[in-house]
Amino acid sequence: MTTPTTTASTSGYDAEALAAKAYDHLWMHFARMSSYEHNPVPTIVRGEGAYVWDVNGKRYLDGLAGLFVVQAGHGRRELAEAAAKQASQLAFFPLWSYAHPAGIELADRLADMAPGDLNKVFFTTGGGEAVETAWKLAKQYFKLVGKPMKHKVISRHIAYHGTPQGALSITGLPDAKKYFEPLVPGASKVPNTNFYRAPEHGDDLKDFGRWAADQIAQAIEFEGPDTVAAVFLEPVQNSGGCFPPPPGYFDRVREICDEYDVLLVSDEVICAFGRLGTMFGADKFGYVPDMITCAKGLTSGYSPIGATLVSDRIAEPFWKGNNSFPHGYTFGGHPVSSAVALANLDIFEREGLNQHVLDNQDAFRATLEKLRDLPIVGDVRGDGYFYGIEMVKDKATKETFDDDESERLLRGFLSGALFEAGLYCRADDRGDPVIQLSPPLIVGQPEFDEIEQILRDVLTRAWERI
Repeated sequence: MTTPTTTASTSGYDAEALAAKAYDHLWMHFARMSSYEHNPVPTIVRGEGAYVWDVNGKRYLDGLAGLFVVQAGHGRRELAEAAAKQASQLAFFPLWSYAHPAGIELADRLADMAPGDLNKVFFTTGGGEAVETAWKLAKQYFKLVGKPMKHKVISRHIAYHGTPQGALSITGLPDAKKYFEPLVPGASKVPNTNFYRAPEHGDDLKDFGRWAADQIAQAIEFEGPDTVAAVFLEPVQNSGGCFPPPPGYFDRVREICDEYDVLLVSDEVICAFGRLGTMFGADKFGYVPDMITCAKGLTSGYSPIGATLVSDRIAEPFWKGNNSFPHGYTFGGHPVSSAVALANLDIFEREGLNQHVLDNQDAFRATLEKLRDLPIVGDVRGDGYFYGIEMVKDKATKETFDDDESERLLRGFLSGALFEAGLYCRADDRGDPVIQLSPPLIVGQPEFDEIEQILRDVLTRAWERI
């Protein structure tokens, strides 16, 4: 097993003082703050390539690319320099009826890269805002074309689409929503593409995919075709543990959306920009959506930005007469973020990051598949550089862990043990318990082996505790 490197602290920070300040004042996202009353807050101070270092000098392999974000790896000086250059020339100006060169050039470049006729780019500050934008835009589009009742959306069970009130309604995670209800009405859910736990056609992947797609048609009929505006789907669903689409799934979904005049929104906040080895996830699976929402990997996380890419057909009525889209964000398409995104896309092209993923994705899968010999590993699934490992109590029956067991397994042991072993990844129970992996796109077999060795050791110890 690879031993994480630990050195004397050279960060120049007072670790104890930082931890105390963090607990007293920094409200961390999705965190149980009580966990840090008697334990120091893990504090990361530096990154280089596929690794990060904490305040005490300990090294970790970043197996999650920050949060499905750092495609080009940490410590890319050219991205920092692009930010500094833009900030020194024009640090900020809004895209509210004005433009700036970085935003114009980035929109033009994204339009060239996007599938089909997705030639219009509405910038946001992140992924949740991009999803919010897409729903609002879909509602207004149908009002402008004389179908004002079409306002509802359909998405999948367990899927995560963001935290704004609209995006949270589209999200299919009950626990993520229960404290914030009532939410925006009009969002319904259909089955996802988790073939490992297929409720129908569990012996035939293609038939299962057809069944899952047809559930969307049934939901449209149930809600009323004249009331449904859009279907929101991730190319590979994140929450629940990386569910790839079965063969033919998106072909059938596209047919359904066309039949009922419903917009297909491809939520690619995670799957765009190389995560699957293509610039957009829709490219990987051969479909053309009406809108794409994206963020994260567009800048490799070096500056925040998001975008909603829109087809010419959907944008057309907004380009007529007195019509406008009364929606926007102060920092949407920020000049510095736009400049960083352009520099990041230069890296993609110069270093062939998409092709690197395509060349190595089979090796990544094969390395993770080795873990199937462990009694706790039920399934290994995903695509590109985006994988989930589902843990079970019984491989023969696929029996999962109950809520208390999952709590003890994930939060009581796995999350801390993986981090202590030098691997930053995600142990998640939004659905059945999984470990998610999404490393920077620059990694190869040495990092795959390190991930497998650490997981093998920690999962073996986890099984012994059950």
